[in-house]
Formats: sequence, C-alpha cells, structure tokens
Amino acid sequence: MRHLSKLLPCVFGLAAFGVADANAVETWLTAERLLDVRSGRWIEQPAVLIRDGRIVSITPKAADQPAPEQARRVTLDGLSIVPGLIDMHVHLDFDPRYSGYSGLQFNDRFWSVVMVPQAQRTLRAGFTTVRNVGSRDWNDVGLREAIDAGQLVGPRVVSAAYAFGATGGHCDETFYPPSMAMHSPYNADSPEEGRKRVREIRKYGAQVIKICATGGVFSRNTEPGQQQLHREEMAAIVDEAHMWGLKVAAHAHGTYGIRDAIAAGVDTIEHASLIDAKGIELALEHGTWLSMDIYNTDYTQSEGKKNGVLEDNLRKDREVGDLQRENFRKAHAAGVKMVFGTDAGIFPHGENAKQFAVMVRYGMTPLEAIQSATLNASEALARDDVGVLEAGRWADMVAVSGDPTQDVTLLERIPVVLKAGEIVKDTR
Repeated sequence: MRHLSKLLPCVFGLAAFGVADANAVETWLTAERLLDVRSGRWIEQPAVLIRDGRIVSITPKAADQPAPEQARRVTLDGLSIVPGLIDMHVHLDFDPRYSGYSGLQFNDRFWSVVMVPQAQRTLRAGFTTVRNVGSRDWNDVGLREAIDAGQLVGPRVVSAAYAFGATGGHCDETFYPPSMAMHSPYNADSPEEGRKRVREIRKYGAQVIKICATGGVFSRNTEPGQQQLHREEMAAIVDEAHMWGLKVAAHAHGTYGIRDAIAAGVDTIEHASLIDAKGIELALEHGTWLSMDIYNTDYTQSEGKKNGVLEDNLRKDREVGDLQRENFRKAHAAGVKMVFGTDAGIFPHGENAKQFAVMVRYGMTPLEAIQSATLNASEALARDDVGVLEAGRWADMVAVSGDPTQDVTLLERIPVVLKAGEIVKDTR
C-alpha cells in the first residue's frame, strides 16, 4: 500500500496533462489575440488547446489549423485574452456595508454565508485566484474546500485562516470592553508562541501565514505606524512557516515594522504605507514583494461613514492614504517587486479591478499593472499553475474588447471569464 500511495499522484498528475486519460475532454479556443505576460507581446489569432482544464498548447494563426475532431469549440472573435487575474489580498468574509459595530447585529455564521456570493462576484470580475489573508472561524478554509469539491463556483482560494499578532494589536479583538473578554485565540507574544501559532493554524487549513507586524487603520487603539511584533518574533514565525513550506505575509503600515518584517524574511509586505528609503533598499536586497492596496481609500472616504466606519478609523485612513500612494510610486520607480493586492472587503468584492487605474496613475505602465496581477502574483505564490497562459497551467483567462495594455480600465468591464477552460461568465 505504501508503494501504491506513492504511485497514485504520478498517475493522476499524468492524467491532468492528458497523458494517461484517453477520454480527456478537449476544448479548442480561438480569439483575436492573447497576451504573453512574460514578454508583453500579443499572440495574434491564437488557438488554445485545453485538456481537462489545463492548457496543452498555444499556437498563432488559428485559421491555418484544423481543430481536433472531438474538441469542443469556444470562439472569442474580436476579443483579447489575458490570464485570469490574481488578487493577493482579499477578505471574502468581510462586507464593507457592515463596518464598525454594525456587524454585531448578525450571528457569527452570517459571514460564512455572505462570503459565497462575494466569492462569486470576485470570479465574475475576472479574478480566478485570490489569496484570502485573514478570516474568522476558518471561513476561508471551508470556502476553499467547497469550491475545490465542486459544491460552489468561485475562484481558487489560497487561505490564511486566522491572521495573528500581538495581544492588543491589529489582529486581536480591539473594539470591546474587558467585561466581554473578547480576544483572538491565536495571539502570539513571544517567538515560541509564534512558532506554535504557525503549527496550529497550518494544522487546520492555512496555506499561507498572515501576521500583523504593525497597527492598522481599521482596528481600535492601534496606530498604523506602531510596531507590534519584535523582529525576533517575526523571524521565528517565518522560520517555522518556511520549514512547513508556507509563505508569510505581514500586515505592515509602519516604517520600522516594515524594515523588521523584511529583515525577518517575510515574503510579502501588505500595505507598506509608510515605507521609507531604507525599507525600499531592504526590499530590493531581500527580493521582498510589496502588496500595496492603493485604491480602497477612495471607497472608505466616500462611503465609510455611511457604512458605520468610526471617525477614528476614517482619520487614520485619511492620514496614510496619500502617503501610501506616493510611496508606491517611489518603490516602483526603485524597482521593488510588486504584486496586485486590493484589501477587497474594505470595499465591495467584485470591484477589485478598479485598482489597476490607480496603479497606472502612480507610475506603472498598464502592462506592469497587469503583470502584478498575473506573472508576479504567481511567482510570489510560488505556483506554476496560474498567472501565465502556457502549457501545463490551468486555462484560467479573461477576455476583453480592446487592448488593456493601452487602456487598463478595460479590465473593469470583463465580458468573458473562464476557469479551468469552463466559461463562468459570458455577457457578450
């Protein structure tokens, strides 16, 4: 049985690429053009052969080639194909309409239910993969398992489960008096507690570890610039996570928290609002990815008060919003590696693509913005099955009318979305 268990993954791996399964389902997809995100060049009149959800081949000039006899035809005439988009920072069980204390009107299970349509809106917006960096009650783990089991339609979910940090910090429960005895079950106040939290959270389904290195905008009694984990605590967490094969994402707005998180070996810095020249230098030196959510302040400032966001949280958002955007410009100009992360849940899910235009406004080309949500994101996830349209990867793609490398706002109006070669949205 031990020998058989070693053999089975090999057999199934071959089947996934159409080698071992003579009855594999094939799709022959044609379009106006397809974006090679590695080179930035368009492949004109491509023909994409898909077998069991994965790309077998991509060849130009489809009109010159016959389709396989038994293949299903998908024709996207006049449309441009881009890899399925990846958002590296979402909270699918957050709904911005219930902010501050207004969410207390609902039972705890409410959030595990509302995340289902929010995940579906995200997929229909063209985001075929998301990294959910913080969720209560294992909600994102359950969602991922239901999607993977075919019980729900939704994006591929990389789940962090509980984000954790210091007692009283941004990842703790900070809105309640002591009589309510509310706290995160996974606070970590020493290097050894940090190691244990990694083991516990991984045990129950975390695929990435999310920590809070500094204070935040949407917590109470914390300031964004305030460091809340020591470097040695973060280093222990990173060491433990990497031993288990997990990446680490650190919520870090503050200058010194960012520096220490990078020095500790954190893989992606979330927000990075107050990064300075030294932090940029360290990110370049360590090859650290920055995930900077530079759209959502527009929504928070226009809609937050109505949704119940407290004035103190609105104040913090105002204070860091413009600084974060200017620091995004500086980091990008310096050549720091960047991924696309929006903090969706702070604004409505499904509007993720509105960030592309802001990234272009603050220094990226449209192609660079697209690469941040495709090629770069797949590299930061260490995944070779998403983010690029090439043989062996999932046939996750979106189709738009026009050239998004010239007008990136086209990605806000995606008419066709495919996941694993199946059309999940078609509004042509």
